[in-house]
Amino acid sequence: MKLSSLIAIGLLTSCLAQAQFSPEKKLPSPDYSEPYLFPVYPGQQNWLAGTMGELRNTHFHSGIDIRTNNMIGAPVLATQQGYISYAIVSATGYGNALFITHPDGNMSVYGHLDHFNGKIAEYILHKQYEQKSFELKLNIPPQLYSVSRGDTIAFSGNTGGSSGPHLHFEIRDRNNEAFNPLAFRFDEIKDVLPPTAQKIALKTMDIDSRINGRFGRFEFSLLRNGSTYFLPYPIYAQGKIGVELLAYDRLDFSQFRCGINQIEMKVDSQRIFTQQIDKINFNESQNIVALMNFQTLKTRGLRFNKLYVQDGNPLNYYDANSTQGVVSITDKPASVEILLRDTYSNESKINFKLSQEKAFKEPVIALQSKAVEFNLSENVMTVQLRSCGSSTIKLFEKGIPQELERAYEANGQQVFLVDLHKIIPDSMATCHGIFSPHVVDAIPSKTEYTFYSDLADIRFHANTLYDTLYLSLEKNLKNNREVFSIGKNTDPLREPLEITLKQAGAAGSKNSVYRMEGRQYEFVGGQWQHNNITFYTKELGDFVVLSDSIAPGIYRIRCNNYSARFRISDNLSGIGNYEATVNGQWLMMKYDYKTGILQSEPLDKTQLLKGDFELKVTDRAGNEKIYRQKIL
Repeated sequence: MKLSSLIAIGLLTSCLAQAQFSPEKKLPSPDYSEPYLFPVYPGQQNWLAGTMGELRNTHFHSGIDIRTNNMIGAPVLATQQGYISYAIVSATGYGNALFITHPDGNMSVYGHLDHFNGKIAEYILHKQYEQKSFELKLNIPPQLYSVSRGDTIAFSGNTGGSSGPHLHFEIRDRNNEAFNPLAFRFDEIKDVLPPTAQKIALKTMDIDSRINGRFGRFEFSLLRNGSTYFLPYPIYAQGKIGVELLAYDRLDFSQFRCGINQIEMKVDSQRIFTQQIDKINFNESQNIVALMNFQTLKTRGLRFNKLYVQDGNPLNYYDANSTQGVVSITDKPASVEILLRDTYSNESKINFKLSQEKAFKEPVIALQSKAVEFNLSENVMTVQLRSCGSSTIKLFEKGIPQELERAYEANGQQVFLVDLHKIIPDSMATCHGIFSPHVVDAIPSKTEYTFYSDLADIRFHANTLYDTLYLSLEKNLKNNREVFSIGKNTDPLREPLEITLKQAGAAGSKNSVYRMEGRQYEFVGGQWQHNNITFYTKELGDFVVLSDSIAPGIYRIRCNNYSARFRISDNLSGIGNYEATVNGQWLMMKYDYKTGILQSEPLDKTQLLKGDFELKVTDRAGNEKIYRQKIL
């Protein structure tokens, strides 16, 4: 049975634009005698571990995560009458999930279920044996399983990509777009707490802009007075400045950090940015990277919400009447106010001032460990070096020199800013020697483009990039391995690209491409042709060719007349397939990738397991391990 990749099924993103910034209203009552029912312990106070629109690493959260007291087995009730129209069984993503279609055209979704209840459970089990697959995506005819409001359809669990027992609950419209379930105003959820702001970050948006005398991105911790947050000092700025926000919402009696549905920013009382998340389009899930600072997410795990809209951002939930959110500082200071509002209309405010650059004396530059360091920010390359008597460096592009004056200097450090629109240097001469930034090409977005070189050929599709990518490429040794460094893992991709590594080593079925982060290796795969290997990836970064010749591990927990339970693992490429049989007949094994546990579930639970049992496990590199036992 083939496993799905560790990508959440049906994950989410993209929100519809709103004409004005206003608290969400309770949705109109459908044509039912009773409103939608809270699906877990209705009528009792309940708590959430996640809300709709919350920023996740790869998607917007499309529903609410309802806590089940950290226990498995809470009855899950149909929120409204209808019929079960779809089911998912997966080791990842939603895990076990049911979808109910209602007469008003809406659809409710129940994810991470432990097991299904009644006739639908029998139906799904028969389909698994019919298809000889634990994993299943199943369209169910409307006439088969009708449900009434309050029917127990399943029991809560911790299956799929869940990080703890809970119920993931959604309500979608007939176009498969997710509403905010809290807009239905379930009385089981209470919230009088306003959103919490932690930090703002300010970012220079062009080569001439400065923040406290410097180019780049800088974070500032906020102070609090009630539900108002502020900076106790002005920030000196010049030019075009982008604002980012690190904040979260917390509901009553919950320690979990949830999402904020509405954000508005004003400069001198003029609204320049509005973001409102009250509906999610599943076709835009990956585009969350356009809303967050992707570099900060990848390097530090922090989800800073951009309060500006950059080129290449396809999301559609910004107020068309406001500007793109960029603050312009010229000859006068600016007062910035940010308003945060949750679904229950609880509000917080953030206030700070930006003063003009000329009032600032001298910047403070962080000391670097190397004599010369490079950093890319959109179309600007920052070169920082230790001061050594010269105020210029010499850039070379295809042998043609160009002199560049320093942008600023302080505490023994010099900073030079290279406009990559004008020159992409292949090397530069400094007083510390000659260095190469390894930027090899400018890759345009929204067009087919192939980069060719002696190290690698890289093919970009029209929708691969959000914006122009200044591609870096080099080959070196890391962890005593030959590594191809292709771009940075902080450069987001919209769709996968195709890479062919040249002279990558000896071809062989056990040799595959892995993406390397630190000392961790993630299997990518690839197809060999002579000594070149071609693969697809959704992430840039460091790639290495490794050989996996070790078969997976199979560890028997029990295997008797009543149950077969094993733990499986693999040292490198990861589990690819598994299959169990008894006397040659297929036996379903439920798989939990988080624990590596395989658990048998026979079609006929009254029949004992007896005879020749065999479990075959294969990793992604094709290595195979077989466990055999005679069950008496």
